[in-house]
Amino acid sequence: MMVARALSADFLKMRRKGIWLLVILGSVGLLAMQGLNFGLRYDYLLQRYQDDPWAGLIGEIFSFVPIALFLGTTLIASQIANVEHGSNSWKQLLALPISRGAVFTAKYLLGIIALAASCLILSCGTVVLGLALKFSPDHIPYLTILKLSFVPFLAALPLFALELWLSLTFKNQALPITLGITASIASLFAGNYPEWFPLAWPLLSFYGKASPALPVGGGIILAFIIYLAGMGQFRGKDVD
Repeated sequence: MMVARALSADFLKMRRKGIWLLVILGSVGLLAMQGLNFGLRYDYLLQRYQDDPWAGLIGEIFSFVPIALFLGTTLIASQIANVEHGSNSWKQLLALPISRGAVFTAKYLLGIIALAASCLILSCGTVVLGLALKFSPDHIPYLTILKLSFVPFLAALPLFALELWLSLTFKNQALPITLGITASIASLFAGNYPEWFPLAWPLLSFYGKASPALPVGGGIILAFIIYLAGMGQFRGKDVD
């Protein structure tokens, strides 16, 4: 299958490009920040969350998850695109007996796999951090911890799809990176946005009053639409 071949080749290209370091540092950095937060204010936070310390830890971590997701999608999309932009290898790549659609899809899947790996690290790291803080191992809310990591990720997929499209289209990464940083900052005010606004979906997917079906389902559908639009444009574009 052409997509599988292209994806395998992209994995090989990424080994020395720092993308996996980004995957690890994003989640570990978030956990380290909360480890420091609880370490410096342990007695205060333990008293504040005495009814459910695990819920308190999850809430403290989640307050930074949307901005971390948006920044992560921006940087990972840019790193994926820069593999080809940096070596000026588009012509050689597209001259191979593989469709442009497969090339675009492989890079899209690579980004999703990288982001999912970061979410998995965050889930496992949250459990480790809670145990290190001496929270009860008998009351670990595994499902909530998985929701903390993966549900906002699904809701944030439209930005990744858009960032990858722009990053692959423009050799100069100023536009997609500026857009991603702007979206990250704007996500800090997500509580003030209407429910239909995509930047609010990562927050609403975890803390929304209603079912997370709208932000998660909307995120997946909108990301797929952007993916199709990006692939259509990529197929017809002359790439230097």
